[in-house]
Amino acid sequence: MSIFLGLLGGLGLFLFGMNLMSKGLENAAGGKLRGILEVLTTNQFLGLFVGIVFTAAIQSSSAMTVIAVSFVNSGMMTLNQAAGIIFGANIGTTVTSQLVAFNLSEIAPVFLFAGVVMSTFMKNNRVQKVGQIVLGFGILFMGLTEMSSAMENIKNNETLTNVLTSLHSHLLAVLIGTVVTAVIQSSSVTVSIILLMANQGLLELKICFFIILGCNIGACASALLASLAGKKDAKRAAMIHFLFNIIGSIILYLLLTVDIDLIEQMILTISGNNMGRCVANAHTAFKIFQVILLFPFAKQIVKLTYLIIPGEDKQQEEEFYLEYIGDNAIFSPTLATTEAIKEIERMAHMAKANVNRGVQALMTMDERTIQKAHKTERQIDYLDREITDYLVRINQMTIPTSDQNRLGALLHVVNDIERIADHADNAVKAAELRMEKGFSFSKKAVKELKEITALVDQIFDYAIITFVENTQEHLSEISRLEEEIDQKEREIQRAHVKRIQKKKCSPDAGMIYTDIISGMERMADHAVSMSFAIAEEDTVFDK
Repeated sequence: MSIFLGLLGGLGLFLFGMNLMSKGLENAAGGKLRGILEVLTTNQFLGLFVGIVFTAAIQSSSAMTVIAVSFVNSGMMTLNQAAGIIFGANIGTTVTSQLVAFNLSEIAPVFLFAGVVMSTFMKNNRVQKVGQIVLGFGILFMGLTEMSSAMENIKNNETLTNVLTSLHSHLLAVLIGTVVTAVIQSSSVTVSIILLMANQGLLELKICFFIILGCNIGACASALLASLAGKKDAKRAAMIHFLFNIIGSIILYLLLTVDIDLIEQMILTISGNNMGRCVANAHTAFKIFQVILLFPFAKQIVKLTYLIIPGEDKQQEEEFYLEYIGDNAIFSPTLATTEAIKEIERMAHMAKANVNRGVQALMTMDERTIQKAHKTERQIDYLDREITDYLVRINQMTIPTSDQNRLGALLHVVNDIERIADHADNAVKAAELRMEKGFSFSKKAVKELKEITALVDQIFDYAIITFVENTQEHLSEISRLEEEIDQKEREIQRAHVKRIQKKKCSPDAGMIYTDIISGMERMADHAVSMSFAIAEEDTVFDK
Protein backbone atom coordinates (compact mmCIF):
# COMPACT_ATOMS: atom_id res chain seq x y z
CA MET A 1 0.00 0.00 0.00
CA SER A 2 2.85 2.39 0.87
CA ILE A 3 4.41 1.71 -2.54
CA PHE A 4 1.16 2.58 -4.28
CA LEU A 5 0.69 5.76 -2.23
CA GLY A 6 4.28 6.79 -2.93
CA LEU A 7 3.76 6.35 -6.67
CA LEU A 8 0.43 8.16 -6.54
CA GLY A 9 1.84 11.08 -4.55
CA GLY A 10 4.87 11.35 -6.79
CA LEU A 11 2.72 11.24 -9.91
CA GLY A 12 0.50 13.95 -8.46
CA LEU A 13 3.46 16.21 -7.82
CA PHE A 14 4.86 15.47 -11.29
CA LEU A 15 1.57 16.32 -13.01
CA PHE A 16 1.05 19.44 -10.91
CA GLY A 17 4.59 20.64 -11.55
CA MET A 18 4.31 20.03 -15.28
CA ASN A 19 0.94 21.79 -15.42
CA LEU A 20 2.26 24.75 -13.40
CA MET A 21 5.33 25.07 -15.60
CA SER A 22 3.31 24.64 -18.80
CA LYS A 23 0.68 27.19 -17.76
CA GLY A 24 3.39 29.64 -16.74
CA LEU A 25 5.15 29.34 -20.08
CA GLU A 26 1.89 29.46 -22.01
CA ASN A 27 0.76 32.48 -20.00
CA ALA A 28 4.02 34.30 -20.63
CA ALA A 29 4.17 33.45 -24.33
CA GLY A 30 0.46 33.31 -25.18
CA GLY A 31 0.22 36.54 -27.15
CA LYS A 32 3.59 36.04 -28.84
CA LEU A 33 2.63 32.45 -29.63
CA ARG A 34 -0.44 33.59 -31.56
CA GLY A 35 1.52 36.18 -33.51
CA ILE A 36 4.33 33.79 -34.40
CA LEU A 37 1.89 31.07 -35.42
CA GLU A 38 0.07 33.46 -37.74
CA VAL A 39 3.30 34.76 -39.34
CA LEU A 40 5.52 31.68 -39.46
CA THR A 41 3.05 29.01 -40.55
CA THR A 42 2.80 30.14 -44.16
CA ASN A 43 4.48 26.89 -45.16
CA GLN A 44 4.86 23.49 -43.55
CA PHE A 45 8.63 23.70 -43.00
CA LEU A 46 8.27 26.83 -40.88
CA GLY A 47 5.26 25.26 -39.16
CA LEU A 48 7.38 22.21 -38.33
CA PHE A 49 10.04 24.40 -36.72
CA VAL A 50 7.47 26.45 -34.75
CA GLY A 51 5.80 23.25 -33.57
CA ILE A 52 9.10 21.87 -32.25
CA VAL A 53 10.18 25.06 -30.47
CA PHE A 54 6.88 25.98 -28.83
CA THR A 55 6.02 22.45 -27.79
CA ALA A 56 9.47 22.17 -26.21
CA ALA A 57 8.72 25.42 -24.37
CA ILE A 58 5.23 24.62 -23.07
CA GLN A 59 6.16 20.92 -22.73
CA SER A 60 2.86 19.58 -24.03
CA SER A 61 2.22 18.30 -27.53
CA SER A 62 -1.43 17.88 -26.53
CA ALA A 63 -1.74 21.59 -25.71
CA MET A 64 0.10 22.59 -28.89
CA THR A 65 -2.05 20.31 -31.03
CA VAL A 66 -5.25 21.61 -29.43
CA ILE A 67 -4.06 25.17 -30.21
CA ALA A 68 -3.51 24.15 -33.85
CA VAL A 69 -6.96 22.54 -33.98
CA SER A 70 -8.46 25.73 -32.50
CA PHE A 71 -6.73 27.87 -35.14
CA VAL A 72 -8.14 25.66 -37.88
CA ASN A 73 -11.60 25.76 -36.30
CA SER A 74 -11.61 29.57 -36.24
CA GLY A 75 -10.35 29.81 -39.84
CA MET A 76 -7.00 31.36 -38.87
CA MET A 77 -4.98 28.45 -40.24
CA THR A 78 -5.35 25.94 -43.07
CA LEU A 79 -5.06 22.19 -42.62
CA ASN A 80 -1.75 22.15 -44.51
CA GLN A 81 -0.31 24.77 -42.14
CA ALA A 82 -1.62 22.86 -39.11
CA ALA A 83 0.02 19.65 -40.37
CA GLY A 84 3.49 21.21 -40.06
CA ILE A 85 2.84 22.36 -36.48
CA ILE A 86 1.39 18.98 -35.47
CA PHE A 87 4.40 17.13 -36.90
CA GLY A 88 6.78 19.47 -35.08
CA ALA A 89 4.85 19.14 -31.82
CA ASN A 90 5.56 15.42 -31.82
CA ILE A 91 9.30 16.08 -31.73
CA GLY A 92 9.06 18.95 -29.24
CA THR A 93 7.22 16.78 -26.72
CA THR A 94 10.27 14.55 -26.26
CA VAL A 95 12.13 17.35 -24.45
CA THR A 96 10.46 16.42 -21.14
CA SER A 97 11.80 12.87 -21.15
CA GLN A 98 15.25 14.20 -22.08
CA LEU A 99 15.15 16.52 -19.05
CA VAL A 100 14.04 13.65 -16.81
CA ALA A 101 16.91 11.51 -18.11
CA PHE A 102 19.41 14.12 -16.83
CA ASN A 103 18.24 13.21 -13.29
CA LEU A 104 18.10 16.70 -11.81
CA SER A 105 16.26 15.46 -8.73
CA GLU A 106 19.15 16.28 -6.38
CA ILE A 107 18.93 20.00 -7.14
CA ALA A 108 15.09 20.06 -7.28
CA PRO A 109 14.88 21.72 -3.82
CA VAL A 110 16.94 24.62 -5.15
CA PHE A 111 14.44 25.20 -7.99
CA LEU A 112 11.59 24.79 -5.51
CA PHE A 113 12.96 27.42 -3.12
CA ALA A 114 13.88 29.85 -5.91
CA GLY A 115 10.44 29.46 -7.49
CA VAL A 116 8.64 30.16 -4.21
CA VAL A 117 10.75 33.27 -3.55
CA MET A 118 10.28 34.64 -7.07
CA SER A 119 6.55 33.95 -7.39
CA THR A 120 5.60 34.93 -3.82
CA PHE A 121 7.90 37.70 -2.63
CA MET A 122 8.90 39.51 -5.82
CA LYS A 123 6.66 42.38 -6.94
CA ASN A 124 7.77 42.48 -10.58
CA ASN A 125 5.14 40.72 -12.69
CA ARG A 126 7.68 39.33 -15.15
CA VAL A 127 9.78 37.87 -12.31
CA GLN A 128 6.65 36.29 -10.81
CA LYS A 129 5.90 34.58 -14.14
CA VAL A 130 9.42 33.19 -14.35
CA GLY A 131 9.11 32.14 -10.69
CA GLN A 132 5.99 30.15 -11.52
CA ILE A 133 7.90 28.29 -14.23
CA VAL A 134 10.87 27.61 -11.93
CA LEU A 135 8.53 26.47 -9.14
CA GLY A 136 6.78 24.07 -11.52
CA PHE A 137 10.16 22.72 -12.59
CA GLY A 138 11.12 22.06 -8.96
CA ILE A 139 7.80 20.40 -8.08
CA LEU A 140 8.08 18.22 -11.19
CA PHE A 141 11.46 16.83 -10.12
CA MET A 142 10.34 16.43 -6.50
CA GLY A 143 7.57 14.25 -7.89
CA LEU A 144 10.12 12.27 -9.85
CA THR A 145 12.16 11.77 -6.69
CA GLU A 146 9.09 10.45 -4.86
CA MET A 147 8.20 8.08 -7.71
CA SER A 148 11.77 6.88 -7.99
CA SER A 149 11.86 6.07 -4.26
CA ALA A 150 8.60 4.15 -4.54
CA MET A 151 9.99 2.17 -7.47
CA GLU A 152 13.06 1.22 -5.46
CA ASN A 153 10.66 -0.39 -3.00
CA ILE A 154 8.99 -2.27 -5.85
CA LYS A 155 12.33 -4.00 -6.46
CA ASN A 156 12.00 -5.51 -3.00
CA ASN A 157 8.50 -6.79 -3.74
CA GLU A 158 8.98 -10.10 -5.55
CA THR A 159 5.36 -10.34 -6.75
CA LEU A 160 5.28 -6.90 -8.41
CA THR A 161 8.76 -7.39 -9.84
CA ASN A 162 7.75 -10.69 -11.42
CA VAL A 163 4.63 -9.14 -12.94
CA LEU A 164 6.55 -6.28 -14.52
CA THR A 165 9.52 -8.31 -15.75
CA SER A 166 7.21 -10.95 -17.22
CA LEU A 167 5.67 -8.43 -19.62
CA HIS A 168 6.76 -9.75 -23.00
CA SER A 169 3.67 -9.26 -25.20
CA HIS A 170 4.38 -6.49 -27.69
CA LEU A 171 0.71 -5.81 -28.41
CA LEU A 172 -0.11 -5.69 -24.70
CA ALA A 173 2.74 -3.20 -24.17
CA VAL A 174 1.35 -0.98 -26.94
CA LEU A 175 -2.13 -1.22 -25.38
CA ILE A 176 -0.81 -0.29 -21.93
CA GLY A 177 1.00 2.76 -23.33
CA THR A 178 -2.09 3.83 -25.26
CA VAL A 179 -4.54 3.51 -22.37
CA VAL A 180 -2.32 5.09 -19.70
CA THR A 181 -1.43 8.04 -21.95
CA ALA A 182 -5.05 8.56 -23.01
CA VAL A 183 -6.10 8.68 -19.36
CA ILE A 184 -3.26 10.95 -18.19
CA GLN A 185 -3.43 12.91 -21.50
CA SER A 186 0.33 13.36 -21.62
CA SER A 187 2.79 11.11 -23.41
CA SER A 188 5.62 13.01 -21.68
CA VAL A 189 4.39 11.84 -18.27
CA THR A 190 3.95 8.24 -19.37
CA VAL A 191 7.40 8.08 -21.00
CA SER A 192 8.93 9.64 -17.87
CA ILE A 193 7.36 6.89 -15.73
CA ILE A 194 8.68 4.24 -18.14
CA LEU A 195 12.11 5.88 -17.91
CA LEU A 196 12.13 5.63 -14.11
CA MET A 197 11.00 2.00 -14.20
CA ALA A 198 13.71 1.15 -16.73
CA ASN A 199 16.26 2.85 -14.50
CA GLN A 200 15.22 0.56 -11.62
CA GLY A 201 15.45 -2.52 -13.83
CA LEU A 202 11.68 -3.09 -13.63
CA LEU A 203 11.15 -3.01 -17.41
CA GLU A 204 13.30 -4.37 -20.21
CA LEU A 205 14.39 -1.83 -22.82
CA LYS A 206 12.77 -3.85 -25.63
CA ILE A 207 9.34 -3.75 -24.01
CA CYS A 208 9.82 -0.02 -23.32
CA PHE A 209 10.02 0.54 -27.09
CA PHE A 210 6.52 -0.86 -27.57
CA ILE A 211 5.03 1.03 -24.64
CA ILE A 212 6.43 4.23 -26.20
CA LEU A 213 4.61 3.36 -29.43
CA GLY A 214 1.41 3.08 -27.41
CA CYS A 215 2.14 6.47 -25.84
CA ASN A 216 2.29 7.96 -29.34
CA ILE A 217 -1.22 6.71 -30.08
CA GLY A 218 -2.67 7.64 -26.67
CA ALA A 219 -1.34 11.20 -27.05
CA CYS A 220 -3.97 11.80 -29.75
CA ALA A 221 -6.82 11.60 -27.23
CA SER A 222 -6.72 15.29 -26.18
CA ALA A 223 -6.94 16.68 -29.71
CA LEU A 224 -9.59 14.15 -30.77
CA LEU A 225 -11.74 15.01 -27.75
CA ALA A 226 -11.26 18.76 -28.28
CA SER A 227 -12.28 18.49 -31.95
CA LEU A 228 -15.59 16.75 -31.24
CA ALA A 229 -17.35 20.08 -30.67
CA GLY A 230 -15.58 21.73 -33.59
CA LYS A 231 -16.14 22.12 -37.29
CA LYS A 232 -15.21 19.56 -39.92
CA ASP A 233 -11.76 21.06 -40.50
CA ALA A 234 -11.05 20.98 -36.76
CA LYS A 235 -11.89 17.27 -36.74
CA ARG A 236 -9.60 16.81 -39.75
CA ALA A 237 -6.74 18.61 -37.97
CA ALA A 238 -7.10 16.23 -35.02
CA MET A 239 -7.24 13.35 -37.49
CA ILE A 240 -3.89 14.50 -38.99
CA HIS A 241 -2.37 14.06 -35.52
CA PHE A 242 -3.97 10.64 -35.14
CA LEU A 243 -2.93 9.41 -38.62
CA PHE A 244 0.63 10.67 -38.12
CA ASN A 245 0.96 8.73 -34.89
CA ILE A 246 -0.91 5.59 -35.89
CA ILE A 247 0.88 5.21 -39.26
CA GLY A 248 4.27 5.99 -37.72
CA SER A 249 3.66 3.59 -34.83
CA ILE A 250 2.62 0.75 -37.16
CA ILE A 251 5.75 1.19 -39.30
CA LEU A 252 7.98 1.31 -36.21
CA TYR A 253 6.20 -1.74 -34.77
CA LEU A 254 6.98 -3.69 -37.94
CA LEU A 255 10.62 -2.53 -37.94
CA LEU A 256 11.02 -3.51 -34.27
CA THR A 257 9.50 -6.89 -34.99
CA VAL A 258 11.93 -7.48 -37.88
CA ASP A 259 15.14 -6.66 -35.97
CA ILE A 260 14.62 -5.32 -32.47
CA ASP A 261 18.10 -6.43 -31.38
CA LEU A 262 19.76 -4.11 -33.89
CA ILE A 263 17.61 -1.15 -32.85
CA GLU A 264 18.23 -1.90 -29.17
CA GLN A 265 21.98 -2.01 -29.75
CA MET A 266 21.90 1.31 -31.62
CA ILE A 267 19.98 2.99 -28.78
CA LEU A 268 22.33 1.51 -26.15
CA THR A 269 25.37 2.71 -28.09
CA ILE A 270 24.24 6.33 -28.42
CA SER A 271 23.03 6.35 -24.79
CA GLY A 272 26.14 4.97 -23.13
CA ASN A 273 24.19 1.97 -21.76
CA ASN A 274 22.29 4.30 -19.40
CA MET A 275 18.77 2.84 -19.28
CA GLY A 276 17.01 6.11 -18.49
CA ARG A 277 18.76 7.87 -21.33
CA CYS A 278 18.01 4.91 -23.60
CA VAL A 279 14.27 5.41 -23.07
CA ALA A 280 14.51 9.19 -23.60
CA ASN A 281 16.61 8.77 -26.75
CA ALA A 282 14.31 6.06 -28.10
CA HIS A 283 11.35 8.40 -27.61
CA THR A 284 13.12 11.22 -29.47
CA ALA A 285 14.52 8.93 -32.20
CA PHE A 286 11.11 7.38 -32.88
CA LYS A 287 9.49 10.81 -33.27
CA ILE A 288 12.23 12.15 -35.54
CA PHE A 289 12.01 8.99 -37.65
CA GLN A 290 8.24 9.44 -38.00
CA VAL A 291 8.61 13.05 -39.12
CA ILE A 292 11.35 12.24 -41.65
CA LEU A 293 9.26 9.37 -42.99
CA LEU A 294 5.85 11.07 -43.15
CA PHE A 295 6.59 14.78 -43.68
CA PRO A 296 6.98 14.37 -47.48
CA PHE A 297 3.48 12.86 -47.50
CA ALA A 298 1.84 15.59 -45.40
CA LYS A 299 -0.41 16.73 -48.25
CA GLN A 300 -1.53 13.16 -48.88
CA ILE A 301 -2.34 12.74 -45.16
CA VAL A 302 -4.41 15.95 -45.31
CA LYS A 303 -6.29 14.58 -48.32
CA LEU A 304 -6.88 11.32 -46.48
CA THR A 305 -8.62 13.22 -43.69
CA TYR A 306 -11.19 14.42 -46.24
CA LEU A 307 -11.96 10.80 -47.11
CA ILE A 308 -12.29 9.83 -43.45
CA ILE A 309 -14.32 12.96 -42.57
CA PRO A 310 -16.22 13.83 -45.77
CA GLY A 311 -18.57 16.71 -46.50
CA GLU A 312 -18.80 20.29 -45.36
CA ASP A 313 -20.24 21.94 -42.28
CA LYS A 314 -23.97 22.49 -42.36
CA GLN A 315 -25.08 26.07 -42.68
CA GLN A 316 -26.35 27.58 -39.47
CA GLU A 317 -30.11 27.12 -39.35
CA GLU A 318 -30.69 29.06 -36.13
CA GLU A 319 -31.90 32.64 -36.41
CA PHE A 320 -29.13 33.81 -34.07
CA TYR A 321 -25.85 31.99 -33.55
CA LEU A 322 -22.23 32.38 -32.45
CA GLU A 323 -19.57 31.60 -35.02
CA TYR A 324 -16.34 31.65 -33.02
CA ILE A 325 -17.18 31.24 -29.33
CA GLY A 326 -20.33 29.09 -29.39
CA ASP A 327 -20.91 25.36 -29.19
CA ASN A 328 -18.82 24.75 -32.31
CA ALA A 329 -15.79 26.54 -30.86
CA ILE A 330 -12.83 24.79 -29.23
CA PHE A 331 -11.77 26.51 -26.06
CA SER A 332 -8.07 27.16 -25.64
CA PRO A 333 -6.82 29.69 -23.05
CA THR A 334 -4.20 30.92 -25.52
CA LEU A 335 -6.88 31.70 -28.12
CA ALA A 336 -9.77 32.73 -25.86
CA THR A 337 -9.49 36.47 -26.49
CA THR A 338 -8.55 35.99 -30.16
CA GLU A 339 -11.80 34.13 -30.78
CA ALA A 340 -13.74 36.71 -28.76
CA ILE A 341 -12.23 39.46 -30.93
CA LYS A 342 -13.31 37.67 -34.11
CA GLU A 343 -16.86 37.39 -32.75
CA ILE A 344 -16.83 41.07 -31.77
CA GLU A 345 -15.54 41.96 -35.25
CA ARG A 346 -18.47 40.03 -36.70
CA MET A 347 -20.82 42.00 -34.45
CA ALA A 348 -19.18 45.30 -35.51
CA HIS A 349 -19.67 44.56 -39.22
CA MET A 350 -23.34 43.75 -38.54
CA ALA A 351 -23.74 47.08 -36.75
CA LYS A 352 -22.01 48.96 -39.59
CA ALA A 353 -24.26 47.28 -42.15
CA ASN A 354 -27.31 48.21 -40.08
CA VAL A 355 -26.25 51.87 -39.96
CA ASN A 356 -26.39 52.00 -43.75
CA ARG A 357 -29.51 49.85 -43.79
CA GLY A 358 -31.24 52.25 -41.40
CA VAL A 359 -30.36 55.28 -43.53
CA GLN A 360 -31.49 53.44 -46.67
CA ALA A 361 -34.78 52.51 -45.00
CA LEU A 362 -35.30 56.13 -43.95
CA MET A 363 -34.83 57.35 -47.51
CA THR A 364 -36.62 54.56 -49.44
CA MET A 365 -39.15 53.32 -46.84
CA ASP A 366 -38.66 49.81 -48.23
CA GLU A 367 -40.49 47.28 -46.04
CA ARG A 368 -38.02 44.44 -46.63
CA THR A 369 -35.07 46.65 -45.68
CA ILE A 370 -36.86 47.63 -42.47
CA GLN A 371 -37.58 44.01 -41.52
CA LYS A 372 -33.99 42.97 -42.30
CA ALA A 373 -32.72 45.80 -40.10
CA HIS A 374 -34.95 44.77 -37.20
CA LYS A 375 -33.77 41.17 -37.44
CA THR A 376 -30.11 42.25 -37.50
CA GLU A 377 -30.70 44.46 -34.45
CA ARG A 378 -32.07 41.48 -32.53
CA GLN A 379 -29.03 39.40 -33.54
CA ILE A 380 -26.68 42.19 -32.38
CA ASP A 381 -28.50 42.27 -29.02
CA TYR A 382 -28.03 38.49 -28.81
CA LEU A 383 -24.29 38.81 -29.57
CA ASP A 384 -23.98 41.59 -27.01
CA ARG A 385 -25.31 39.32 -24.26
CA GLU A 386 -23.37 36.21 -25.30
CA ILE A 387 -20.02 37.92 -25.88
CA THR A 388 -20.28 39.83 -22.59
CA ASP A 389 -21.01 36.58 -20.76
CA TYR A 390 -18.05 34.90 -22.50
CA LEU A 391 -15.66 37.72 -21.53
CA VAL A 392 -16.79 37.51 -17.90
CA ARG A 393 -16.28 33.72 -17.89
CA ILE A 394 -12.77 33.76 -19.38
CA ASN A 395 -11.83 36.47 -16.90
CA GLN A 396 -12.20 33.81 -14.20
CA MET A 397 -9.77 31.48 -16.02
CA THR A 398 -6.00 31.43 -16.37
CA ILE A 399 -5.19 33.19 -19.63
CA PRO A 400 -2.09 35.09 -20.81
CA THR A 401 -1.57 38.32 -18.85
CA SER A 402 -1.60 40.46 -22.01
CA ASP A 403 -5.05 39.05 -22.79
CA GLN A 404 -6.23 39.54 -19.20
CA ASN A 405 -5.32 43.23 -19.47
CA ARG A 406 -7.35 43.53 -22.65
CA LEU A 407 -10.64 42.09 -21.35
CA GLY A 408 -11.94 45.34 -19.89
CA ALA A 409 -11.26 47.16 -23.17
CA LEU A 410 -13.08 44.43 -25.10
CA LEU A 411 -16.12 44.82 -22.86
CA HIS A 412 -16.16 48.57 -23.58
CA VAL A 413 -15.91 47.87 -27.32
CA VAL A 414 -18.89 45.49 -27.19
CA ASN A 415 -20.91 48.18 -25.40
CA ASP A 416 -19.91 50.83 -27.97
CA ILE A 417 -20.93 48.60 -30.87
CA GLU A 418 -24.27 47.87 -29.22
CA ARG A 419 -24.90 51.62 -28.77
CA ILE A 420 -24.04 52.26 -32.43
CA ALA A 421 -26.52 49.55 -33.38
CA ASP A 422 -29.17 51.22 -31.21
CA HIS A 423 -28.72 54.50 -33.09
CA ALA A 424 -29.04 52.59 -36.38
CA ASP A 425 -32.27 51.08 -35.06
CA ASN A 426 -33.54 54.58 -34.29
CA ALA A 427 -33.16 55.37 -37.99
CA VAL A 428 -35.23 52.29 -38.83
CA LYS A 429 -37.97 53.34 -36.41
CA ALA A 430 -37.88 56.81 -37.98
CA ALA A 431 -38.43 55.16 -41.38
CA GLU A 432 -41.51 53.40 -40.01
CA LEU A 433 -42.81 56.69 -38.61
CA ARG A 434 -42.20 58.37 -41.95
CA MET A 435 -44.22 55.64 -43.66
CA GLU A 436 -47.02 56.16 -41.16
CA LYS A 437 -47.08 59.97 -41.36
CA GLY A 438 -46.24 60.28 -45.05
CA PHE A 439 -43.85 63.25 -44.77
CA SER A 440 -40.81 63.73 -46.97
CA PHE A 441 -37.28 65.15 -46.82
CA SER A 442 -35.88 67.77 -49.16
CA LYS A 443 -33.17 66.84 -51.67
CA LYS A 444 -30.71 68.98 -49.71
CA ALA A 445 -31.52 67.12 -46.48
CA VAL A 446 -31.04 63.74 -48.18
CA LYS A 447 -27.70 64.89 -49.64
CA GLU A 448 -26.46 66.05 -46.21
CA LEU A 449 -27.57 62.80 -44.57
CA LYS A 450 -25.63 60.80 -47.16
CA GLU A 451 -22.53 62.94 -46.59
CA ILE A 452 -22.44 62.50 -42.81
CA THR A 453 -23.26 58.79 -43.16
CA ALA A 454 -20.22 58.37 -45.43
CA LEU A 455 -18.02 60.03 -42.79
CA VAL A 456 -19.44 57.77 -40.06
CA ASP A 457 -18.72 54.77 -42.32
CA GLN A 458 -15.09 55.86 -42.60
CA ILE A 459 -14.54 56.40 -38.87
CA PHE A 460 -16.27 53.07 -38.08
CA ASP A 461 -14.01 51.28 -40.59
CA TYR A 462 -10.91 52.76 -38.95
CA ALA A 463 -12.25 51.85 -35.50
CA ILE A 464 -12.77 48.23 -36.53
CA ILE A 465 -9.26 48.01 -38.00
CA THR A 466 -7.77 49.58 -34.85
CA PHE A 467 -9.68 47.10 -32.71
CA VAL A 468 -9.02 43.92 -34.73
CA GLU A 469 -5.36 44.60 -35.55
CA ASN A 470 -4.62 46.20 -32.15
CA THR A 471 -2.85 49.09 -33.85
CA GLN A 472 -2.59 52.82 -33.15
CA GLU A 473 -1.80 53.60 -36.78
CA HIS A 474 -5.17 55.25 -37.54
CA LEU A 475 -5.77 57.15 -34.29
CA SER A 476 -4.85 60.53 -35.80
CA GLU A 477 -7.16 59.89 -38.76
CA ILE A 478 -9.94 58.88 -36.36
CA SER A 479 -9.47 62.10 -34.37
CA ARG A 480 -9.57 64.16 -37.58
CA LEU A 481 -12.75 62.44 -38.74
CA GLU A 482 -14.38 62.99 -35.35
CA GLU A 483 -13.75 66.73 -35.62
CA GLU A 484 -15.01 66.73 -39.21
CA ILE A 485 -18.20 64.88 -38.21
CA ASP A 486 -18.77 67.26 -35.27
CA GLN A 487 -18.38 70.23 -37.61
CA LYS A 488 -20.59 68.59 -40.24
CA GLU A 489 -23.29 67.91 -37.63
CA ARG A 490 -23.33 71.57 -36.56
CA GLU A 491 -23.48 72.76 -40.20
CA ILE A 492 -26.34 70.39 -41.03
CA GLN A 493 -28.31 71.39 -37.94
CA ARG A 494 -27.93 75.10 -38.77
CA ALA A 495 -28.91 74.52 -42.40
CA HIS A 496 -31.91 72.47 -41.29
CA VAL A 497 -33.12 75.22 -38.92
CA LYS A 498 -33.02 77.64 -41.84
CA ARG A 499 -35.11 75.25 -43.97
CA ILE A 500 -37.68 74.99 -41.21
CA GLN A 501 -37.76 78.78 -40.86
CA LYS A 502 -38.33 79.08 -44.60
CA LYS A 503 -41.00 76.36 -44.30
CA LYS A 504 -39.13 74.11 -46.74
CA CYS A 505 -39.41 71.27 -44.21
CA SER A 506 -42.35 70.19 -42.03
CA PRO A 507 -41.91 70.29 -38.20
CA ASP A 508 -42.51 66.51 -37.89
CA ALA A 509 -39.87 65.73 -40.52
CA GLY A 510 -37.56 68.26 -38.91
CA MET A 511 -37.67 66.60 -35.50
CA ILE A 512 -36.89 63.18 -36.93
CA TYR A 513 -34.13 64.55 -39.15
CA THR A 514 -32.51 66.40 -36.24
CA ASP A 515 -32.52 63.23 -34.11
CA ILE A 516 -30.97 61.15 -36.88
CA ILE A 517 -28.16 63.68 -37.51
CA SER A 518 -27.45 63.86 -33.76
CA GLY A 519 -27.41 60.06 -33.70
CA MET A 520 -24.78 60.07 -36.45
CA GLU A 521 -22.53 62.29 -34.33
CA ARG A 522 -22.99 59.99 -31.33
CA MET A 523 -22.11 56.94 -33.46
CA ALA A 524 -18.82 58.65 -34.33
CA ASP A 525 -18.20 59.25 -30.61
CA HIS A 526 -18.70 55.54 -29.91
CA ALA A 527 -16.31 54.65 -32.77
CA VAL A 528 -13.69 56.92 -31.17
CA SER A 529 -14.36 55.29 -27.80
CA MET A 530 -13.79 51.85 -29.39
CA SER A 531 -10.45 52.96 -30.83
CA PHE A 532 -9.02 54.54 -27.71
CA ALA A 533 -10.25 51.75 -25.41
CA ILE A 534 -8.13 49.31 -27.41
CA ALA A 535 -5.20 51.74 -27.68
CA GLU A 536 -5.01 52.08 -23.90
CA GLU A 537 -5.63 48.40 -23.08
CA ASP A 538 -5.20 48.84 -19.37
CA THR A 539 -8.71 48.20 -18.14
CA VAL A 540 -9.16 44.86 -16.37
CA PHE A 541 -12.12 43.19 -14.74
CA ASP A 542 -12.47 42.97 -11.00
CA LYS A 543 -12.50 39.28 -10.15
